[in-house]
Amino acid sequence: MKTTHHSEFLKLESVYLKSVKNAFISDNHLSKQWQELNYLSLPDFNSAIEEYRTFVKYLGKTGIKYFPFVDSTTIDSIYCRDASIVTDFGMIICNMGKSGRINEPRSQKQVFKKNNIPILGEIKSPGTLEGGDVAWLDEKTLAVGHTYRTNKEGIVQLKELLEPKGIVVIVAELPHYKGKQDVFHLMSILSPIDKDLAVVYSPFMSIKFRNTLIERGFKFVEVPQEEFESMGCNVLAIAPRECIMVDGNPITKQRLEAASCKVKVYKGEEISVKGGGGPTCLTRPLLRSF
Repeated sequence: MKTTHHSEFLKLESVYLKSVKNAFISDNHLSKQWQELNYLSLPDFNSAIEEYRTFVKYLGKTGIKYFPFVDSTTIDSIYCRDASIVTDFGMIICNMGKSGRINEPRSQKQVFKKNNIPILGEIKSPGTLEGGDVAWLDEKTLAVGHTYRTNKEGIVQLKELLEPKGIVVIVAELPHYKGKQDVFHLMSILSPIDKDLAVVYSPFMSIKFRNTLIERGFKFVEVPQEEFESMGCNVLAIAPRECIMVDGNPITKQRLEAASCKVKVYKGEEISVKGGGGPTCLTRPLLRSF
């Protein structure tokens, strides 16, 4: 069995999560933070526990490890993809573009070091970079979004770490959309689910980046406008064309199934919709296998 860290769609073998209990803590903890962190409304802790139980069940027999509770991080730490990037050469520790999440990369780094997971490098200020803004297109190609969360200096540092290793870094320019306070990542509009298939929201894609994907042989499952805000484009592949998505996106689900995909849906009102973090955001995948 061949394994790699450079994939978004191969069979998921191991993954880190930050559980509801370790991130949300309690209803009281949620009530103190949700407004400052720009959640749509206050999540309900007990309902979040139930939603998360279903989500974890859908990950199957994947080797799941959990990030611990850290009092210096916020409820946003449940979206654990954003604080680091996984590569075959070691982890890249991010520098968050959202000020309320600034302590998450440091806490993840401590876990990786404790578990003997190598560190390739760190993104340093004034550079910012978040894991939701990067997606592996293949083993040699990483796409990165230029957004309000990931700036030019962060992208320069990312290239300095990866290009000497033979990795091509493709920059996708993303629009202003709702502005600096909104959570809008590359993976808000792109989820690779096979070597030649991706879920996309084309209206927010630059022509150059969209054409680059087409030139690389990708076909698209197009998310309709009415399902963009409900995170129809945020789809987690647990194997090629086997994926998990938030409930409430029936058109996208139907289009996935028409593309020969197996789809599981979870009710994500508390753990995904209110905080703007879908199934890819809830996971820090490590290892995938051919």
